[in-house]
This record gives sequence, structure tokens and C-alpha cells, in this order.
Amino acid sequence: MRSGQDVAVEIPEPVDATPHPEALPLRIVYEDRDLVVVDKPAGMVVHPAAGHASGTLVNALLHHVTDLSGIGGEKRPGIVHRLDRGTSGLMVVAKNDLAHDELARQFHDREVEKEYVALVWGVVQAGRRIDAPIGRDPVQRKKMSARARRSRSAVTRIVSAEVLNPALTLARVAIHTGRTHQIRVHLSAIGHPVVGDSLYGGVRRRVPGDVRAVTHLERPFLHAARLAFTHPADGRRIEFDSPLPDDLQRVLDELQERE
Repeated sequence: MRSGQDVAVEIPEPVDATPHPEALPLRIVYEDRDLVVVDKPAGMVVHPAAGHASGTLVNALLHHVTDLSGIGGEKRPGIVHRLDRGTSGLMVVAKNDLAHDELARQFHDREVEKEYVALVWGVVQAGRRIDAPIGRDPVQRKKMSARARRSRSAVTRIVSAEVLNPALTLARVAIHTGRTHQIRVHLSAIGHPVVGDSLYGGVRRRVPGDVRAVTHLERPFLHAARLAFTHPADGRRIEFDSPLPDDLQRVLDELQERE
């Protein structure tokens, strides 16, 4: 800025701080008086934030569920954990404060089991453990990094791996911590980014003909397929599984046809 310059400012209309119910499609896998387990579609943001005042999972939950925990605040009622916008799959949501506190404790103490299905570039071996702290990338603020100066511990493990061809592996991945973009960052850090992940090197300009199906992806091939935790009210260990959504299954079917 220099002295004498004129500055024009357009002030946007104020946005209501409280999310409103929206009749959005939502697959509810399980529900009782304490919690609800949903299968979040890819492309849906979990809660309202800058640039996403509506169309979120919270907006959908407010329509489909009559009671949610208030601990998350006005914009995050019932939200105990999150999935990236481009990631589909299972999430548990608390319907009262006692359930919220207990589920949050289980996540904090690493008692929740979370497994994802990911298609990655290259050949990855089952059993590999990635123990690398994650923090905000100092240059690209929308990215996380395993080389950040300020970071928090993060552990990821390759549970199983099916090598489709020398270019691709279909892996089942477990996370023992819940850092932002954790799987995407860790797999990219070891040279095997998630296919379709443009932010972490998973999109390639030149793709061999036998794996051309991956060019149909409009998001990272990453799906939260399994979720297991202890019920906060009665102590039962409960587990949920989610099949691959249609967009990912079509790509996988085409790849396997070319084997």
C-alpha cells in the first residue's frame, strides 16, 4: 500500500453462525439414543467453515437426526472426528454430551479402530509402519507435511496389500492417530501417494494404457471402510464396515479386467 491510493472493499452479507437443517441424502448405517454412524459421501464437507456455509454433513444431520451433542459448538454439533472432503466412508456422531465425551476419549487414547481402503502408486508391502510426525506445511498452507518444524506424532500402518500390477497397489491402511490428511501425507512421504490425490502428488500426466482407468477418478481413491469402538453407554464393542462406493468400485473393476 502507498499513500494516496484508493481502496474499494466489498463486504459480504453476514452468514448465520448456526447451521440450518438441509434435506440432503445421507446413508445412516446405525442409530440409537446415544450415537449415529453414517457413511459420508465423497465431496461433502463435515461441518460449516469458510467457503462452505451449507451442504455439509452437519446440515444433513440436523435434518435426519433430532438430537445431537452440543459439545462441538454451534457449527460442529455431535462431531467427534472428521474425514477429508474428498474421502468417503464411516463416521460416528454423538447424540448427547456423555456419549461425545466418551467417544472423544476413545479417539484420544487410540482405542478406536479405523481402516481405510486406498489405491496407491507403486508396490507397497503389507505390515509397513509409518511413524512420522505431521504439521502444517510452512510454504503451502493448505497442505500438511511430514517435514514440518512444528508437528504432532502420527502413526499409519499398511494392514494388507494387493499388488494389481507394478504401477498400483490396493492397500488396506490403519491409522493409530487422527492427524489432518494423515494417510495422504504419510503415503506420499514414502513415495506411494494415493491415486487421484492432486494435493500430494497422486495425479500423473502420463498414465500407461493398462492403468488408464485411474484417469476417471475425480477425487483421491481413499475410503474409510471399517470403524470399531466401544459403545459409550453399555460397553459393547461394535464394528461397522462400508463397501467401496460406486465411483471407486468402477475404477477397480476396470483395472482388474486388464490384469
